Amino acid sequence: MDAKLAVTLIEQSPDSVIFAGLDGKIVVWNPESERIFGFTAAEAIGASLDIIVPEQFREAHWTGYDRALANKETKYKGQALTTRAMRKDGETIYVDLGFGIMLDDAGEAIGAVATARDVTERFHRDRETRRELRELKAAAKG
Repeated sequence: MDAKLAVTLIEQSPDSVIFAGLDGKIVVWNPESERIFGFTAAEAIGASLDIIVPEQFREAHWTGYDRALANKETKYKGQALTTRAMRKDGETIYVDLGFGIMLDDAGEAIGAVATARDVTERFHRDRETRRELRELKAAAKG
């Protein structure tokens, strides 16, 4: 693929596209990442992924990150995982994350790519719908 086309695809993606190296430092941070997470590319590139991983999830995140790099694949291949993330202003949001391990020409892991889509409104709406359904079921039994 032409390098210019690849850059354009990342920049124009409707989803956040983040690439981090083996050390977990951000190398690619597209405009949608800026919109979702609030960090500019200048702030994010070179920073640890910890800037968007809530404190209580960091240990599990890094365990999974290291395991996926060692295995050269993620256990979530082909799936989106809804999880909490953190914005620059400290707000917790919900995102659908897709993950992939990037390999070099020799087949060795060089880092991880993630796509993210902000689903906070949908998450809260679905939670409220589930709460209302539980209440209706309880009232119908009652």
